[in-house]
Amino acid sequence: MISVAHAASGAGADGGMLHDPTFWVALAFIVLMVLIAKPVSRMLATALDDRADTIKAQLDEAEKLREEAQELLASYKRKQQEAEEEAAKILQRAKEEAARLEAKSKTDLENALKRREAAAEARIAQAEATAIAEVQALATNVAVSAAEKLMADSIDATQANAMIDDAIAQLSGQLSN
Repeated sequence: MISVAHAASGAGADGGMLHDPTFWVALAFIVLMVLIAKPVSRMLATALDDRADTIKAQLDEAEKLREEAQELLASYKRKQQEAEEEAAKILQRAKEEAARLEAKSKTDLENALKRREAAAEARIAQAEATAIAEVQALATNVAVSAAEKLMADSIDATQANAMIDDAIAQLSGQLSN
């Protein structure tokens, strides 16, 4: 292309290419490109290496974070399992405690009922003893009244004694019933 442009411009055989400014501009451009290419390639390589190092560091950090997350997940799963086991133990202890309290309540109720029954039997026995004493007192009063009446009606002593003995014999038989 340069030669076509050179031929079209009318530059001829007078000095050739060395006197043509386009040639020198092209040569300068090529030299400049060669001189700039090495530092630019170094800068690009350094930039790419830095970028690769940054990406590698980010990947390493991501891997580290992933491992930490997995460890944390495993830790939480262990804690959850331990919590579930502890909850099961607490539930079992609560059931055992409820069963123990139920058995104790039944025993306490049975003991209270036995105590009440014994107290009721004691009151019945006391009432029975009181009734017997009252009946004996009444029988004694009846016997005394009968004896007084008999004496008042002037029954002789032998007849009165016989009647008293008979009343006493009947009284003991009636009390035992």
